[in-house]
Amino acid sequence: MTSDTQDTVALDEARIAQLVDRFYAKVRAHPELGPVFNAAVHDWDDHQRTLTSFWASVALKHGTYRGNPMAKHHGHPIRHEHFDQWLALWRETTAEVLSPEDATQFNHYAERIGQSLRYGLGLNGGVGARSLGLPVVGSGR
Repeated sequence: MTSDTQDTVALDEARIAQLVDRFYAKVRAHPELGPVFNAAVHDWDDHQRTLTSFWASVALKHGTYRGNPMAKHHGHPIRHEHFDQWLALWRETTAEVLSPEDATQFNHYAERIGQSLRYGLGLNGGVGARSLGLPVVGSGR
């Protein structure tokens, strides 16, 4: 898909599903992220539907996602550097699938969500997200 084509395609749930599917294909094959995700996700089709719902709720304000991302990430062998690797793949994929404007917005969302998850998982020196005034993903607050 060319940039010109991307610019004319409206952002909708189908476009978000395409982003999620392409992104997680990369994650699954990644030498460091793949083992973490593949051990945690038992049904990739269901997981990708859930994440499409999550991103549609974030970007399109659909409000269909009802999960708790913070709780889902606890108990997995996630390290600080995984967030940088995840975000690099995310940026690469948003540039491939979305218009430049939508890619920028999705990258902004991902950075904020990643920062919140890092703090919530204690991967930033143990300082909590609330104490820094950051949104706590999945907390309902």
